[in-house]
Amino acid sequence: MQFAKALRPRVQRGEITCSIRVWMQPRVKVGGRYALPPGEIEVLSVACIEPDQVTEALARRSGFDSLDELWKVARHGRGEYVFLVDFTYHAPCEV
Repeated sequence: MQFAKALRPRVQRGEITCSIRVWMQPRVKVGGRYALPPGEIEVLSVACIEPDQVTEALARRSGFDSLDELWKVARHGRGEYVFLVDFTYHAPCEV
């Protein structure tokens, strides 16, 4: 799962814990871990939602200042369905 460069530090600090994705089908699975160096994110849930369920508050929770900004990033490619992905960031273990 990729994130815009500007969002990565906020994901790593735990400020952003969800993402809106527009895909043809889910591209992540619950329990899956995906690299976000230096650590990784773990997907906690994936839900297919209606576009009108994406609110300004959800856009801000996803790291965007507005709904318009979120849709500009989320709507790229051939995606047709809207998914809400909740996740947590795991920093690498210090030994």
